Amino acid sequence: MVRRAEPYRIKMVEPIRMISREERVRALKEAGYNPFALKSEDVYIDLLTDSGTGAMSDHQWSALMLGDEAYAGSRSFFKVKDAVKDIFNYNYTIPTHQGRGAEQVLFPHLIKEKGQYVLGNMHFDTTMAWIELNGAVPVNLVIDEAFDTQKEHPFKGNFDLDRLENFIVDKGAENVAFIIITITCNSAGGQPVSMENVKGVKQIADKYGLKVVFDSARFAENAYFIKKREKGYADKSIKDIILEMYAMGDYFTMSAKKDAIVNMGGLIGIKDDADMYAAVSASCVPMEGFVTYGGLSGRDMEALAVGLREGLDFDYLESRIGQVQYLGNELRKNGIPIQWPVGGHAVFVDAGKFLPHIPAEQFPAQALCNELYIEAGIRAVEIGSLLLGRDPQTGKQKVAGVEFMRLTIPRRVYTDRHMDVVVDALVNIWKRRDQIKGLKFTYEPKVLRHFLCRLKPVESNVRV
Repeated sequence: MVRRAEPYRIKMVEPIRMISREERVRALKEAGYNPFALKSEDVYIDLLTDSGTGAMSDHQWSALMLGDEAYAGSRSFFKVKDAVKDIFNYNYTIPTHQGRGAEQVLFPHLIKEKGQYVLGNMHFDTTMAWIELNGAVPVNLVIDEAFDTQKEHPFKGNFDLDRLENFIVDKGAENVAFIIITITCNSAGGQPVSMENVKGVKQIADKYGLKVVFDSARFAENAYFIKKREKGYADKSIKDIILEMYAMGDYFTMSAKKDAIVNMGGLIGIKDDADMYAAVSASCVPMEGFVTYGGLSGRDMEALAVGLREGLDFDYLESRIGQVQYLGNELRKNGIPIQWPVGGHAVFVDAGKFLPHIPAEQFPAQALCNELYIEAGIRAVEIGSLLLGRDPQTGKQKVAGVEFMRLTIPRRVYTDRHMDVVVDALVNIWKRRDQIKGLKFTYEPKVLRHFLCRLKPVESNVRV
C-alpha cells in the first residue's frame, strides 16, 4: 500500500541550522555531556521529546484569541470540561500546568500509607518520582516480551496479568495503593496496551477492591494501535475505542503536551468520585491554582479543548505514527537494533546491543545520544539506567531491562527528509561504534537526576 502524504499544509516555518562539528563538541562538553543542557539553537534536529514540542493547528492558534482569562469560572475551562466528558465520559476535570502537576495533586490522595505499592506496566520517570516522593514503591509488571527488542508482539506494553494478581495476593491488597496503566507505555518503547489487557487489569482490580488510574499522555495513539492490531476493533472509531478503554478506569492523569498537541497543559480526570474531586480540588488550589484554571491561562485551555478533539483524527494519527514507522523501518533495514515493532511516538534504539562493550553503569544509551549529537546535531534522550536512577532505600544503581536511546518525533514538525538525516547519522556511528566510551558522573542530583546531572567520558569501558 502506498503511504499517503501528510494531511495538512505548512503555513509557517522556523529556521534551523547545523553548527560545525567543532562547535558541537564544545557545546556538549560545556553541557556536561547531558543533551538536556544544550541550547536549542545549537540543535539541528530535536528529538529529545514530543512533550509540548508539536505544531498547533490553525484552529488551535485561532482559539487562543478566544481565551477567557477570568480567575474563576472561565468559559475556556468549561470547553475543556465538555471535551473530557465527550471523549472519556469522566464527570470531573481539573486542569494542571502539565502531567507531573496532575500526579503531584492526585497521588497523595491515593497513597494512604508509606510503603504501599503502586503497580504499573512500566512507570515513567516523573510518575515514578511522585510515587517515591509520597513514600510508596513503584513496581513494574510489564510482560517479558517488552525486554526482547527483536521479538514480534503487537502489545508489548501489556501487563503480565498473572504477575499482577500474584503480587497483590502475596503483598496483600491493603498494601497496594492503586494500579496505573500507562498508555502507550513509554518506558517499554512507546508500546501499546491491548483492550483485552486493560479489561484484564480492571477485573483483577475489582476483585481486590483497587482503583485504576490511566497515565494518559498518549491515549489516542494507544487507541490507534488497538484499531489497527486488535481483533474486533478495525471498524470502530478512535473515540469509541477511547470510551471503551476509559470505562475500565477510575481516574486519569494526562500530560496534554503529547496527544492533545499543546505546548503546555495537563489534566486530572475523575470518573464519578465526588469525594475524591473535592479532596483533589482542595489540593489543587495551593499547588496549581484555582480549579478552573490549574496553572493554565484561558488561551492555553482554548487550545487544549481543540487539541483534544484534533488528536482523535484518524488521518492525522495514520500520518503521525506512519512517520515514526518510516524512521524505524529505515533504521532496521540498515541493521540498527531497535524495539520492534515500532511504537507510537518514538523509535527506541537498543543501545545495549548497539554498544555492548559499555556496561549499564556507564550509561550506553547516554553515550549514544552524545555521539548522535556530535555526528549530526541531533538531540535524543536516554531511557535506560541513567533515567531509572538509584534504589531510594539502598542507594544502589538500578539496571534497566533495556538501555534505550529514544528518538522522539514531535507532532507535525519534521519531514521524512529529517528522518533520513537521522538514519544516515546512526549508520555512520554504527561503523565506528567500538570507539565510543561510557560515562561517569561529575554531578548527580538525588531526584530525577537525568535532567540536571553532569557527566564525563570514562577512560576505559571497564565494569565497575
